[in-house]
Amino acid sequence: MKSTSNNIDILFEDNHIIVVNKRTGDLVQGDITGDAPLSDILKEYIKKKYNKPGNVYLGVVHRLDRPTTGIVIFAKTSKALERLNKMLREKTIDKTYWAIVKNKPKKASDTLINFLRKNPKNNKATVFNEDGKDRKKAILHYKTIKNLDNYYLLEIDLETGRHHQIRSQLANINCPIKGDLKYGFNRSNKDAGIHLHARKINFIHPVKKEKIEIIAPTPKDPIWDACASS
Repeated sequence: MKSTSNNIDILFEDNHIIVVNKRTGDLVQGDITGDAPLSDILKEYIKKKYNKPGNVYLGVVHRLDRPTTGIVIFAKTSKALERLNKMLREKTIDKTYWAIVKNKPKKASDTLINFLRKNPKNNKATVFNEDGKDRKKAILHYKTIKNLDNYYLLEIDLETGRHHQIRSQLANINCPIKGDLKYGFNRSNKDAGIHLHARKINFIHPVKKEKIEIIAPTPKDPIWDACASS
C-alpha cells in the first residue's frame, strides 16, 4: 500500500481514503501564505495516477500544524468524508503522538486536563486550569517511553483535538517540545519544525468496515532515529 510520489509519503491508499506521512513544513490545507497545500498536491497526484478528467474530489478529514509531522487522512469520496467526520465527532478514531521534550516530566505518566483559549492574533493557545469564556476543555494522556541522553520521548493519546493542544499542555507542565519556540523551547530546529509526530492511528474503515492501523515512520534525524531504535 505504501508508496512515495512527488515527495509525498503515502502510507495507505484505496478507492475511499488516502493516508499520508506529512513532512515538516507541509501545509495540510491552503492558508494565507499561498503555499501549495497537501490537499492540492494530492489532487494532482490522483488526477495523474488515475488519468481523471476534470476536478478531483478530496476531503480534508483533519489537520496537523505546519511544523508537525506524521499521519494525515484525506477522503477521496464525500461518503468517506462524512463518515470519517462522524467518527471524529464520536471520538472513535484513536490517534497516538510522539513528542520529544527537554525536561523530564514530574510524573512518568499522567492525564492532563486543562481549558484552552485560542488567540487568533498570535495563533497560540493559552492554558487555564478552570473553565471560562471562550475556553475549551482539553484532555490528553501521556507516558514516558524512552530516556535519551538529553531528551525524553513521550507517547500521547488525545481525548480531545484542540488547537495546539499537545504543544500548549506539555509546555504548561514545563515540558515544551524540542524546537517549539512558540511554547517556550529555547532554540529552533534547523528545519523550522518541531519534534512532534503523529505516530499511529486506529480506526474502522468508513466504507469497508475493516479495522485499520497505520504507523508513520519518524523523520530522519539523529534524535528521532534514537527514539525509533530498540
